[in-house]
Amino acid sequence: MNVLDSPIEYLKGVGPAKGDLLKKELGVFTQRDLLLQYPHRYIDRTQFHRIGELSEHSGEVQIRGILRRLTVAGQGRKKRLVGTFRDPSGALELVWFTGVNWIEKSLTVGMEYIVYGRVGAFGHKLNIAHPEIEPVKTENVKAEASFAPVYPSTEKLNTKGLNAKVRRRMAKQLLDKLAPTDVPENLPAYLIQKFRFPSRLQALRQIHFPKDAEELKAARNRLKFEELFFLQIRLLQIKRRRKDVVKGYVFDQIGDYFNGFYQEKLPFELTGAQKRVVKEIRRDLGLGVQMNRLLQGDVGSGKTMVGLLCMLIALDNGYQTCLMAPTEILAQQHYEGISEYVEGMDIRVEILTGSVKGKARKTILADLAEGHIHILIGTHALLEPKVVFKNLGLAITDEQHRFGVAQRAKLWAKNNPLPPHILVMTATPIPRTLAMTLYGDLDVSVIDELPPGRKEVETTHRTEHHRMRVIGFMREQIAKGRQVYVVYPLIEESETLDLKNLDEGYEALRREFPPPEYQISVVHGRMKAADKDYEMQRFVKRETQIMVATTVIEVGVNVPNASVMVIENTERFGLSQLHQLRGRVGRGAEQSYCILLSSFKLSNEGRERIQTMVRTNNGFEIAEADLKLRGPGNIEGTQQSGILNFRIADLAKDGKILKAAREIAARILDDDPKLERPEHHPIKWYLEKHGKKLKGWSRIS
Repeated sequence: MNVLDSPIEYLKGVGPAKGDLLKKELGVFTQRDLLLQYPHRYIDRTQFHRIGELSEHSGEVQIRGILRRLTVAGQGRKKRLVGTFRDPSGALELVWFTGVNWIEKSLTVGMEYIVYGRVGAFGHKLNIAHPEIEPVKTENVKAEASFAPVYPSTEKLNTKGLNAKVRRRMAKQLLDKLAPTDVPENLPAYLIQKFRFPSRLQALRQIHFPKDAEELKAARNRLKFEELFFLQIRLLQIKRRRKDVVKGYVFDQIGDYFNGFYQEKLPFELTGAQKRVVKEIRRDLGLGVQMNRLLQGDVGSGKTMVGLLCMLIALDNGYQTCLMAPTEILAQQHYEGISEYVEGMDIRVEILTGSVKGKARKTILADLAEGHIHILIGTHALLEPKVVFKNLGLAITDEQHRFGVAQRAKLWAKNNPLPPHILVMTATPIPRTLAMTLYGDLDVSVIDELPPGRKEVETTHRTEHHRMRVIGFMREQIAKGRQVYVVYPLIEESETLDLKNLDEGYEALRREFPPPEYQISVVHGRMKAADKDYEMQRFVKRETQIMVATTVIEVGVNVPNASVMVIENTERFGLSQLHQLRGRVGRGAEQSYCILLSSFKLSNEGRERIQTMVRTNNGFEIAEADLKLRGPGNIEGTQQSGILNFRIADLAKDGKILKAAREIAARILDDDPKLERPEHHPIKWYLEKHGKKLKGWSRIS
């Protein structure tokens, strides 16, 4: 058995108790797991600070000096060990709250030590709590004059004797006993040569204990490439397998429905991007392979029109189509919009949501099964077993990250013998690097231009001081016949507080905009669906001029007359959420405005988010900025994917490596689909051994 496959408790000095702790706290079960827990940062042991130059904001420092005094203070749970530590420039305190007796015995007053830790302050004195401390030996300073790894840890690990120093020792011990045969190569020799990568064993040694910055960089590049390369190989294999195995209906006719609409009823000239995307989809639909395509487009870029044109191609080939939206309001909007577009074309469009009941529902279900309904639009209700199509050829989902994988799989089963073609639409722009990873096994189309005549939303940032000016601006716009959204954050943890803010905000607005002259709608997630719909409809019908809401209006409400969006506590929203909210205005011909209201005090990240919003309306630019600020795991819809728990790669920073890994993986599979050539055996071996752990996350199938 390979050394690395043996249980973690068999590593010298670990044993059952520490082994259990490593399993529970870090998910480390084998010695391989320990080796693949890479350091998250390094201490530069060549750098020493002088105590006299430190402040409580100095962060983590390494100092060298003499321990001058050691006293135990406090009783019981307040007991602590305090040491005075001096160098020629000054003194600070070292403090320990746990392991007091053991630490006191192990230290000698008057001895020279190297101390490492985070500088804090208590009263007017600087201190370092629970520092790493070791005696200075002449050889020690030389040996330690390099990068020392620091591993992800938890409070429990530190208090149970698995602190940074012990973890370092464990990693070193494991690396020392490894032979090249324990860590076989998993990349072809020609790639290692081309990129001048260290061997796999070297890379693992250098990532844990680099001698210098150069070694660290080489190890990181090798391990990042490896991680992204194998993920891409898996995703591309899934995509190919699906194209080979999952047959699809051939839509080879472009007939009266499509041509009649395109030539006579199309309400506006398509943008270049829309034409390009329709061509890509038409090509897919004619191949005899099930289409799985993601259509990305910013708010208002005309995705629905592209969706409708694809539906007409399906109708020309004798198939029914459906469009599934996440909310009733959004489904209703799609229904109204599409019915209006195809009026007079002998196409029957119906809507099926939870509120369609009784006789109306029975009629729809019967006519659908008979094939009398051409286009069915609805919510999750479409997935119910009773909803049976005669021949479903194309299923479109809108804002698909709001549907679970199991729900989408039910759409596949809505047709026999072959599954329908799938088109997934989203207005949440996804950075290229993220799309290549999350949707690496799908084809991606992007609508990257807005229809002509759409004016960019004018975005400004205002602080609390300017509230009266904002109220004045709202009055002016309402006097011109426009409507206004006022949005409040609603975060689960502080829900009651947030609803209180919303209520107070509503009361304050009522004082500024008193009835009967003004009417205000209120919508939040805690309301019953029927009440929410009633309030939304009042706003849509212009019975109210202001809508006070939480983020429930983020997706899909289309009110062309609403031209002002005021976002309260802007600093509490994520960038992509702000962008989605801003997309609710700017849907009519009038100039629209988005006002970001925040408190005066902003964190650097909060300020950067707001500046990005003011600077650009481009959703993809915003998504890239969001990825850099928040990291991939927090971008909406990706938390649950599991694919983003990379060991070392970082999508915000490693776009170039990802692109190279994807291109090389595609080239290898084009050339040698089954990886049968001798030079590709390392890849094949690695996939067979570890492939199950490489999550090929298909968000559709």
